[in-house]
Amino acid sequence: MDVQIDEKIKQKILEPGLFKVVFLNDDLTPMDFVIECLVGIFKHTDTTARDLTVKIHEEGSAIVGVYTFEIAEQKATEVTNEARNLGYPLKVQLQEDK
Repeated sequence: MDVQIDEKIKQKILEPGLFKVVFLNDDLTPMDFVIECLVGIFKHTDTTARDLTVKIHEEGSAIVGVYTFEIAEQKATEVTNEARNLGYPLKVQLQEDK
């Protein structure tokens, strides 16, 4: 007796979720340092970096990039480490992009 099994498995592939990297304003981190990070780590142009820095200063925070979790986390860690090495209290948050 032969038994035939006809199984169909549907695979659903999910795209990885995206995360916003948000810089928070403080009164101690120099604007030049923030601009350097935005250009060096986030690859913004000088003009965009300056505009974002002003937005962070005036509005209290700004989204500086949207990436997959691993990349967002890496960039946030890189900025935080750089800031702490120089004695700056710059805060960076990750927020899920919904």
